[in-house]
Amino acid sequence: MNKAELVEKLAEKTGQSNRSAKETIDILFSTDTGIISTELKDRGKVQITGFGTFSAEHRPARDWRIPGSDKTKHVGSHYYPKFKAGKSLKDTVK
Repeated sequence: MNKAELVEKLAEKTGQSNRSAKETIDILFSTDTGIISTELKDRGKVQITGFGTFSAEHRPARDWRIPGSDKTKHVGSHYYPKFKAGKSLKDTVK
């Protein structure tokens, strides 16, 4: 399912217009100003009971070897997004 299909499904289930459903999805998931990404930028987490938890995890600096050669490359420490599925979601997907 892509974003357009998600917008259509949300509009159908809620009775909203497609424009309103798209705005709702953008408010939640936009990478610039979305609620989830903004919280992750602030190193917080978003926990949706039963569905899962979005968080920003820290990865320390490290050196890694380039496969097929003896060269190494340094990667600085950084944060990355992480999602952990909740029990209800896991049980539903089984």
